[in-house]
Amino acid sequence: MSTRRHLTRRLTQLYAGLALYGASSALLVRSGLGLEPWNVLHQGLAERTGLSIGVVLTIVGAAVLLTWIPLRQRPGLGTVSNVLVIGMAMDATLALVPDAHSPLPRVTLMVTGIVLNGAATGLYIAARFGPGPRDGLMTGLHQRTGVSIRLVRTAIEFTVVATGFALGGTVGIGTLLYAVSIGPLAQLFLRVFAVPPASGGSTVVATGQPRGAILRP
Repeated sequence: MSTRRHLTRRLTQLYAGLALYGASSALLVRSGLGLEPWNVLHQGLAERTGLSIGVVLTIVGAAVLLTWIPLRQRPGLGTVSNVLVIGMAMDATLALVPDAHSPLPRVTLMVTGIVLNGAATGLYIAARFGPGPRDGLMTGLHQRTGVSIRLVRTAIEFTVVATGFALGGTVGIGTLLYAVSIGPLAQLFLRVFAVPPASGGSTVVATGQPRGAILRP
């Protein structure tokens, strides 16, 4: 694969993955059966502030990105794009997809949202343009404190779910199903969307990925 085609593919995967991530998260919102951990917080804050969940997601992402400064993390193109693209894609999808009220459509939206979220994760991470803000927070805390990534991630996600639920965010079977399935789905789609190396060298922008991290909106 030529260098130009290699970079084009990576950029396409980056933005397709981010847009799909926002769309898949919107499907989980419309299912009403539970959200991903961070979106429980985003929805709760949206309920309290009157802002759209996509706007809240963007504001929180930018705030989390500021924590990278004392943690000495370096953002990449994917990091900044994460903050800007996912919230817009989420709000656009919410404007197009109505709430589901009967059981079958709700379950269908939930399952579709989770599977597409896994595909989006694979697309985004395989592009290798840097981690999302929330993943950088996790790995930065791990590096600064020496606490395992697993424990840091668990503590962060428990905190955001509990806070979001207290604010009015939706926790349900979808939250649990997401938690147990997103890891295997992300691994599957990382293999599917793996980008082969460029011939004759490649243009690299923040290619490092945090060990054990997966994309969080």
